[in-house]
Amino acid sequence: QVQLAESGGGLVLPGGSLRLSCAASGSIRFNAMAWYRQRPGKQRELVAVMSSDDNTHYADAVKGRFYISRDNAKNTVNLQMNSLKPEDTAVYYCWCGGGPEESWGQGTQVTVSS
Repeated sequence: QVQLAESGGGLVLPGGSLRLSCAASGSIRFNAMAWYRQRPGKQRELVAVMSSDDNTHYADAVKGRFYISRDNAKNTVNLQMNSLKPEDTAVYYCWCGGGPEESWGQGTQVTVSS
């Protein structure tokens, strides 16, 4: 079971950008990778997912603003977030799955506020 570690969160102004990164302790080549978020008072929700063959799916709320990418050679997955809105404020979690096991990172806080 791979261990996941997110980085890149922080405080950003509305309209700004952030890039989240997730480093895996082992190979993710054959795994689906995703980003979830949990907004204050809400349940955890899927933000973006990328299959092992690079197919992607985005939540409607982030389409056209967020982009997921992966580097299998470095065992990393990234989430580029543009045109951020206050409602994007959440703890963002990295997820690895698609096989018999799944892993979650500890999360990274993203706050969008003026």
